[in-house]
Amino acid sequence: MDPLHLRSAGTSLVVSFDSGEAEVIHWGADLGSTLPDLAILGEPIPHSAIDANVPAGLLPQASSSWRGRPALRGHRTADGVSGFDFSARLRLVTARTEGNSAVIVQADSDAGLTVSSALTLHDGGLLELRHTLTNDGATPYQLDELATVLPVAPDAVELLDLTGRWCRERHPQRRPIQQGTWVRTGRHGRTGHDSSLLFAAGTPGFGNRHGKVWATHLAWSGNHEQFADSIGDGRTMIGGSELLGPAEVVLAPGASYTTPALFAAYSDRGLDGISEAFYSWFRSRPHHVLPSSGGGKPRPVVLNTWEAVYFDHNLSTLIELADSAAELGVERFVLDDGWFRGRRDDHAGLGDWYVDESLWPDGLTPLIDAVTSRGMEFGLWVEPEMVNLDSDIVRAHPEWIVGPSVQSYKDGGRLPIEWRNQHVIDLVNPDAWRYIFDRVDALLRENNISYLKWDQNRDQLEHGHAGRSSVHEQTLAAYRLFDELKKSHPGVEIESCSSGGARVDLGILERTDRIWASDCNDALERQTIQRWTGLVVPPELVGGHVGPTTSHTTARTHDLSFRAITALFGHFGMEWDVRGVQGAEREELKRFIALYKEHRGLIHAGRMVRADVPGDSLMLHGVVASVAGSAGPAQGTTAALFALVSTGTAFAEQTGRITIPGLEPERDYRVEAIFPAPGDADYAHTFTQVKPPAWIADGAVAGGRFLAEVGLPMPILNPEHALVLRFTAL
Repeated sequence: MDPLHLRSAGTSLVVSFDSGEAEVIHWGADLGSTLPDLAILGEPIPHSAIDANVPAGLLPQASSSWRGRPALRGHRTADGVSGFDFSARLRLVTARTEGNSAVIVQADSDAGLTVSSALTLHDGGLLELRHTLTNDGATPYQLDELATVLPVAPDAVELLDLTGRWCRERHPQRRPIQQGTWVRTGRHGRTGHDSSLLFAAGTPGFGNRHGKVWATHLAWSGNHEQFADSIGDGRTMIGGSELLGPAEVVLAPGASYTTPALFAAYSDRGLDGISEAFYSWFRSRPHHVLPSSGGGKPRPVVLNTWEAVYFDHNLSTLIELADSAAELGVERFVLDDGWFRGRRDDHAGLGDWYVDESLWPDGLTPLIDAVTSRGMEFGLWVEPEMVNLDSDIVRAHPEWIVGPSVQSYKDGGRLPIEWRNQHVIDLVNPDAWRYIFDRVDALLRENNISYLKWDQNRDQLEHGHAGRSSVHEQTLAAYRLFDELKKSHPGVEIESCSSGGARVDLGILERTDRIWASDCNDALERQTIQRWTGLVVPPELVGGHVGPTTSHTTARTHDLSFRAITALFGHFGMEWDVRGVQGAEREELKRFIALYKEHRGLIHAGRMVRADVPGDSLMLHGVVASVAGSAGPAQGTTAALFALVSTGTAFAEQTGRITIPGLEPERDYRVEAIFPAPGDADYAHTFTQVKPPAWIADGAVAGGRFLAEVGLPMPILNPEHALVLRFTAL
């Protein structure tokens, strides 16, 4: 059979069938429209080895003598004895293509197993891959793992992944690719604060704008593994799989299991090329918050009440806050935790999703009317997947709490240890699922709510339904909850928050309209968190808020300009009692909100650019806009907005010249420093210099090639300060 060849946006995927099974023999740079006779790729056979070429299959398997991590693990039980059909011999049945998509079916009739693999190479170069396993046998088949994997080229010798913790999510770590398997395991029952948003293998020293990179992301919000597997013959595979608990998936005869999608991107232009592939996919979705057709509304300026009032819900206070927010130019007002029955602190009330009559005798309507009459949308915080023991719903249905026992805790069953005073409600139980759906549905039907901040504040450890492991089913049940509420209320946007950034993945982002990257609003911490979140997730989907002057989570103090500029390159908002912002600081904040509104179309539709700046105390990142239909990453750039950010003290006494990537080489640009500006409250604090660079006062004109190769001398910023630069094509 002829090989399968998919091509898009500088990427080729070639699948050969010469060995009798599907084998990805190339995933990387575009190979053009014609391929040679692939027989030339027959490998030599070394001494003391298998007497045949061993394919690195689309589903690597021991039956082909693959000595690395197999894609499929499982077995059957017959006559009370387990372990049968432990090694499938999957061979090609059919392969068909339609455009840039393909479906490849492989089967082992003796083992009674069929795997159908669906591959799509999207227009922007992002590859989407998933497998469906069907049990064709006469007895149940217990699935232990079904992984999606791809090969990387031999010159991929470094691995970059991400890790973190609460309030410090998505920080990078690097290591050489060495023989063996590097595995990142997530057993949180959710994606996890330490989850790696991306697994990236690349050429030595690959960076933002240089080097070849092969990267994968697993679109799943439950337990999972991501890995790089390098075997003794020199080949390396990267991929991921759902991490299944004991007997979580047992397929009855005729039943099927489909893996989470593995998304994969190749770039010969460093990590920015990886981001372009992911951003292109996000923005091409018909349900994206900002459709490429231009029909979506701008991302509204948000005020969230959490760090403004916490649990102190008082109607007059909240209306004062709404007045202050509207005067600043806020467009969405979100009431956070504390509005429902029994919720005076975080020890009680979760699960009782009724408006607290003692706080709100007339319901939420007076506040909602006050907010909407001031031209703002109203949003509400919920945490539907969690319960407190001190709640009416748990007193009525103790059996609805997730745990390892068959019995409820009231009947002697064991509960998992509490986390933030809360437990998980068992959405696998259809009655519990229906209760949660009905309560959230009623809130949306009975109130003029445009937005839900949907929180999920604990790991799901010892997660069981009826005494059996159930993270898999709980994740699917949560997905159904989002899907059905979206279907019933298509105009309501949903934010995915999970004690900050513990559920950030393309599985949840298929169902929500933005994510909360972290509970930390400290601008210095946020610079790193948002930079690496933005490796995959475009800025219009990442909430970034200006918090109080002194951070709630770190006790650091930052000027308004640094906090605001950090929040600018996302979905901008505030989480702050803005009633107390007065005088020059208030005028600066109003000017900045106007600046965001002026440029949000650029920020939320443009191409992300991150410069490779020497040292670790300075960052330069921005967004460039291109004319429609421009060819290539550096063509047609009409405008750009960059942030120059000082994260600490530098060795050198001067910043020196910094080059500006991403602009059109043959075009002239006017460059201006636009925020903070003379007269702003923070201007004097931002710089540590006797004299600024010559261009800073009145702007300058320079060509894109000059800016990319020679650059501009930059002002000397104080540590933990930033400057916004605007480039306008002439």
